[in-house]
Amino acid sequence: MTTSSTPESRRWVVTGASRGLGLAIARLAASRGDRVALIARGDNIDVQAKAIGGEAIGLVADVTDPASVTDACARVAEQWGGIDVLINNAGLHRGGLLGSLSQDDWQAVLDTNLSGPLNFVRAVLPHMGEGGSIVNIGAVVGLRGFAGDAAYGASKAGLAGLTQVLAVELARRGLRVNLVIPGMISTEMTAGIPARAKAKLVASIPLGREGTAEELADVVWWVAGSPYMTGSIISNDGGLLCRL
Repeated sequence: MTTSSTPESRRWVVTGASRGLGLAIARLAASRGDRVALIARGDNIDVQAKAIGGEAIGLVADVTDPASVTDACARVAEQWGGIDVLINNAGLHRGGLLGSLSQDDWQAVLDTNLSGPLNFVRAVLPHMGEGGSIVNIGAVVGLRGFAGDAAYGASKAGLAGLTQVLAVELARRGLRVNLVIPGMISTEMTAGIPARAKAKLVASIPLGREGTAEELADVVWWVAGSPYMTGSIISNDGGLLCRL
């Protein structure tokens, strides 16, 4: 099933949509008249979708489980006739210097942040027609080194490479694949950073502040709809990469 829809009524799949960046992206897409499927592991995702209103739906799926992912995408396509936009936002952060980083934590981060997006790309392809757009959400640490972030940095660096490979492979099908890199965005995930470390990082941002989830959602919206952009890495980080 690869039917296309008009730009005014695109059909989105957003992973990790129960909070933070994913929820902000889903809200923005729905507010602009698109149909959005919010994907998360928790059962409360249906409540989030109902709160957004419109034609938003919530589906429970584990990005690390290919069968779960395939089922979720098939259900979206069955309900709406196809999928136009995939946002690979779901992420897991487990830090630790090499001496304290467990093998289980290393594998869990890679499974979620790198294999998870690949699972979703494979699952949406049968339902995505020409003009479809895939946006992966990266991280500054995927391009710059931060002590204690071996797992997260490796997974996001891998996602950057995967984005460019998929951009080349899927261009022949008329599909676009891009990577958006948030900087220090105020979300539940960054709320766990110790205050001293966060203050030091914010001080290194040229614009001098954290970004908001809504600012990141605006960039993702634009990238998802840019018809001649593929294989690109777009940072929305207040200038942080310039300083590091």
